Amino acid sequence: MTERVKIDEATVAALVADQFPQWADLPITRVRPGGWDNRTFRLGADLLVRMPAAAHYLAQVEKEQTWLPRLAAQLPLPIPAPVAVGAPGEGYTFPWSICAWIEGETVAAAEDLDHVTLAQDLADFLLALHAIDPAGGPPAGPHNFHRGGDPAVYDGQTRAATETLGDQINGAAALALWDEALATRWDRPPVWIHGDVAPGNLLVRNGRLAAVIDFGTCGVGDPACDLAFAWTFLNEAARDTFRQRLGLDDATWLRGQAWALWKALIVVAGAPGVHTRERDLHLRVLRRLGVM
Repeated sequence: MTERVKIDEATVAALVADQFPQWADLPITRVRPGGWDNRTFRLGADLLVRMPAAAHYLAQVEKEQTWLPRLAAQLPLPIPAPVAVGAPGEGYTFPWSICAWIEGETVAAAEDLDHVTLAQDLADFLLALHAIDPAGGPPAGPHNFHRGGDPAVYDGQTRAATETLGDQINGAAALALWDEALATRWDRPPVWIHGDVAPGNLLVRNGRLAAVIDFGTCGVGDPACDLAFAWTFLNEAARDTFRQRLGLDDATWLRGQAWALWKALIVVAGAPGVHTRERDLHLRVLRRLGVM
């Protein structure tokens, strides 16, 4: 397990005061939950400090600074807007970002959401994202944990997790789905992908999708990875709406299932650092996929 650095409000305050004295008097509040790849802190009313939690998340800083302003103008909903980039200091050894604060409640925290409406809003956002010219965009790789690439990169993990879980799941069904998905490929030009469409990265206001945040795993490639949300959160009616509105082919939908399956298997099999609530969520994913 990669060691994650500890970051507190005092460190953030010292970094801001040293590098951005115009904001030195603003209050700093840790955002909870603060994410896995980054630690986040609210800076005053209008800003957010975003700090990589480990070395292998560093590429996200430059990528977001470069690409988010270019993507934002072509999307129907707000996404994070970089305001400044900070340098290492005060014992913190990584570059870091300041972005504009976006008001809203995460889908993870919201109650009584209409899943079908959410599915429609999210599909429309993803269709707009797919329509943006991918030229020069970062292809799948270590910078985004291969999102947008072939899920076969996680073949070893998937098979090992299936073996670990033994008769807790229908291993034959899981591997049949996995193998069928790996036999397919995205054979069209690459498109922009978010890479981590998850309940904590979608903001809602008044019951509607209001913003999409955390583009650390964005890139260009196969959009299948962004379909996993259909099984991690949406109910059956909303999954059907999501699928129809996106209009992607059966093979891409199948690879989306594979991405959801891989993540659920490794979490349930005991990926380090996973909380009980996340494990329970992925148990539900395995049931929705019909392998448990």
